[in-house]
Amino acid sequence: MPIRHRLLAGLVAIFWGLNFLAIHYSLEQFPPFFLVALRWTLIAIPTIILVPRPRVPLRYLIGYGMGFGVLQFAFLYAAMDAGMPAGLASLVLQSSAPFTVLLGLLIGERLSAQRAVGIVIAVAGLGIVGSQHLGGASWLPFLLTVCAAFGWALGNISSKLAQPAKPLHLTLWMTVVPPLPMLALALLVEGPARITDSLLGSGDAWAAWAGLLYTCLLGSVAGSGIWTWLMSRHPASTVAPYSMLVPVVGLTSAWIVLGETANTIELLGCVVVVSGVLLTSRTRTATEPVQPGHFGSLTSPWYFDPAQVTVDSPTTEQRLRTGQRAARRRQPC
Repeated sequence: MPIRHRLLAGLVAIFWGLNFLAIHYSLEQFPPFFLVALRWTLIAIPTIILVPRPRVPLRYLIGYGMGFGVLQFAFLYAAMDAGMPAGLASLVLQSSAPFTVLLGLLIGERLSAQRAVGIVIAVAGLGIVGSQHLGGASWLPFLLTVCAAFGWALGNISSKLAQPAKPLHLTLWMTVVPPLPMLALALLVEGPARITDSLLGSGDAWAAWAGLLYTCLLGSVAGSGIWTWLMSRHPASTVAPYSMLVPVVGLTSAWIVLGETANTIELLGCVVVVSGVLLTSRTRTATEPVQPGHFGSLTSPWYFDPAQVTVDSPTTEQRLRTGQRAARRRQPC
């Protein structure tokens, strides 16, 4: 990945890491399923009016909306409403990265040894941080967050298979999918009375609405738009590990704002996560050969992107051919 693409991936990690604070404040006002429906509705209405529908297969658009928009946030908001701490939620949700890599293998993507080691290191870092929290969290919120991570992975793969010419349009039109099913689920589970009370609430309602606007504008439109753009140009196994930087931001912000303290072992785990991501995304040097199938395969034509190809050192055969052509040019006529 070019350095500017890495910086964009890091910016998305910051947006999504702070997202958990915004969700925390919004859940103090709104019930979880209705909050998911409200979040996507605020984006879907102007999208339908102003943004042309992306020219992608409908199944991938629906798959993206159901995985990323419905499954991920329904499970995540339910987990946080059930008591999952914001910092821990930002950590556990990053299990979407190995889920994405595994699903990527099913559609024909290749995983180099270097990236596999980097992912293992990053996952080990997540395990180090998680080991400090699991004793204080119930199993239900934890499992709900893992389910949310799997939904995110499904959305990642669907957006990659869609190969949109305009990734931001796909991200915006994804928001058209979740509102109706989430509103139906909210009415069924949470009831009209609770929904009405949340809309008419007072007190700290401004913090809940501010959090909702943050998740809509920065978490969804900006963050997801950049993420989809990166996923459309690089292998899922290259982009997905950057999501492991989100808990670093999430844990730090939760510690500063909400008082969720981080001990030495947690900080060590964050360092391990960053190290794994850096190893996973390291650019190949000129002396390293291209591995067969590294840039694509016949079974997955969407995996190849000519912009990804870097210049490697010439092979022995190429040098011989170059020398022979030079010798012929030096011969007298």
